[in-house]
Amino acid sequence: MTASKSAAPAASAKVAPVVATSQIQPYLFFNGRCEEAIEFYRRALGAQVNMLMRFKESPEAPPPGTLPPDSGDKVMHADVRIGGSNVLMSDGQCGGQTKFDGFSLSLTVKDPAEAEQRFAALAQGGQVGMPLGKTFFSPSFGMVADRFGVNWMVYVTPAAA
Repeated sequence: MTASKSAAPAASAKVAPVVATSQIQPYLFFNGRCEEAIEFYRRALGAQVNMLMRFKESPEAPPPGTLPPDSGDKVMHADVRIGGSNVLMSDGQCGGQTKFDGFSLSLTVKDPAEAEQRFAALAQGGQVGMPLGKTFFSPSFGMVADRFGVNWMVYVTPAAA
């Protein structure tokens, strides 16, 4: 194989579809603030921790130089349940600022009252991008970046016609 060939399949190649049991789960890296983020999502959204492993609990040491000293208590991996979805989280390499660009997490709730409650909780210390309100597609929709920079869209499904 020459260096110019790509490992990606050709556009005409047949690719098997993803099976129905597969899942796409967001994996968020908080660069040293994961535990704080989990606690925030517990209060704001009722999140539940399914699993949490710290770097010091890993059966294998990380490669030398990949983590700052004294990172043992930082979160290596967490599986957090928010509503009916799992969000994976980590402190990552525990350095620098978090940067969550190019995507939003969409939170669908049952009614405008819950939308107001969740939106207000996520907005504490964050920045509102679009105030919560009625739109042509939802009785209540708004966009907010929380205090960690994670972008959220809070949405109420319209009642069936």
